Amino acid sequence: MIDTVIFDLDGTLLNTIEDLADSTNYALHVFGLPARSLEEVRRFVGNGVDLLIQRAVDGALSPQQESLCLAAFKEHYSGNMYNKTRPYDGILELVRTLRGQACHIAIVSNKFDSAVKELNHIYFEDMFPIAVGASDTVAKKPAPDVVFEVLRQFGADQTHTLYVGDSDVDGATAKNAGLPFIGVAWGFRDEDVLRQAGAQSVLHRPDELLELLK
Repeated sequence: MIDTVIFDLDGTLLNTIEDLADSTNYALHVFGLPARSLEEVRRFVGNGVDLLIQRAVDGALSPQQESLCLAAFKEHYSGNMYNKTRPYDGILELVRTLRGQACHIAIVSNKFDSAVKELNHIYFEDMFPIAVGASDTVAKKPAPDVVFEVLRQFGADQTHTLYVGDSDVDGATAKNAGLPFIGVAWGFRDEDVLRQAGAQSVLHRPDELLELLK
């Protein structure tokens, strides 16, 4: 029986792509670089904001300028990450149901840690007791370190845990942590990518997850 579910954030719980794209293009504009399309930004996300900006810049800036561009992105995003971001349809209902069933739930993201915690507070009223993002002390996904830490804090067993995400990075994270990977088709990657990443199931609606927990 599954009693613990670990979720990715962007593209899985929250549709953040428009705010990410707006902040990316703000930072690019500051440095005189052309804007990126929504689809380009969708392809760039998944490995943390450092790589998002690196991919968006695509070698057009010096390393020092690229670091400043990243800082501009973070500053802008911190003040604008609620403009267009919303939970996907059915996600809030799913989270409330899991909480009502006394299921352990957590967020593990490559987004910077302060943003992850703030988004959990704003959109989910801290219903996720553990919400962890990237920091200097935590290895980014697909490293399994933070997943193992979540399991330790919950006192949970790998054999009773699922990992839910929307990308190949999530598939690799689940594999590295020894967890089943459940893909979501409403996120930032196509279903084919999720299958190739090892998804045991691909959900098309959030409530379908409840069937897997029975």
